[in-house]
Amino acid sequence: MPIRKRKPVTPGQRQYSVSTFEEITKDTPEKSLLAPLKKRAGRNNQGRITTRHQGGGHKRRYRIIDFKRDKDGIPARVVSIEYDPNRSARIALLAYADGEKRYIIAPNELKVGQTVMNGPEAPPEPGNCLPLENIPVGSYVHCIEMKPGKGAQIARAAGTYAQVMAREGNYATLRLPSGEIRLIHVKCRATIGTTSNPDHMNIDLGKAGRSRWLGIRPKVRGVAMNPIDHPMGGGEGRHSGGHPRSPWGQPAKGYKTRKRNKPSDKYILRRRNAAK
Repeated sequence: MPIRKRKPVTPGQRQYSVSTFEEITKDTPEKSLLAPLKKRAGRNNQGRITTRHQGGGHKRRYRIIDFKRDKDGIPARVVSIEYDPNRSARIALLAYADGEKRYIIAPNELKVGQTVMNGPEAPPEPGNCLPLENIPVGSYVHCIEMKPGKGAQIARAAGTYAQVMAREGNYATLRLPSGEIRLIHVKCRATIGTTSNPDHMNIDLGKAGRSRWLGIRPKVRGVAMNPIDHPMGGGEGRHSGGHPRSPWGQPAKGYKTRKRNKPSDKYILRRRNAAK
């Protein structure tokens, strides 16, 4: 998991850093858990760009991840820790006692040969997935469901986790990675521990070409455009462009975009950007 810096033999490698991949134990993925992944380059089904700055990048195959962890009461052995090009965290290949194999998001503490379990009877140990009602208060968790049985949606990226702060009635109080404090139903499942590859945030891509390998295309600043192309464009010389806003006039940097009176508002005890 540590980061390795390249020797600056070229300008592109001067800031370049890369993971050492020490925790990776297997190079080739499990064939039965692969699916094709078509490139869409930010286009929708009409061919129009709906997400800018996407396209190109290295060819990938999708690894089918078990986000539901619904195979209860059957122990599973960790076969390998693998790299996944579709996410920042590492993934772990599990072999269940009945012969089935599944991928999960690898917790930071997980080792090859370790046994993990799912379900209410599982002990609260790293890698085990159980309902929030069975997880001790104060524990760090990741891969958290928002609706029972829907599958993990929260804290799946590298190095992320949430903390179980309290439990009362049908809801548990969690502090999420963003700082938001939120109620989640106690029947929702979560995995004990923090996600793997916490040093991912410290990696420096080092050169423009490495962004292109990831499928990220160049971004042009609004102030560098003409007035016809962007609200912040134009002006004699280098102008500030006025208040920051999107190409469609939506204010940026501090403008609240969340809809008012959403049904989920009652579950949010503190917003992520509230004063601490």
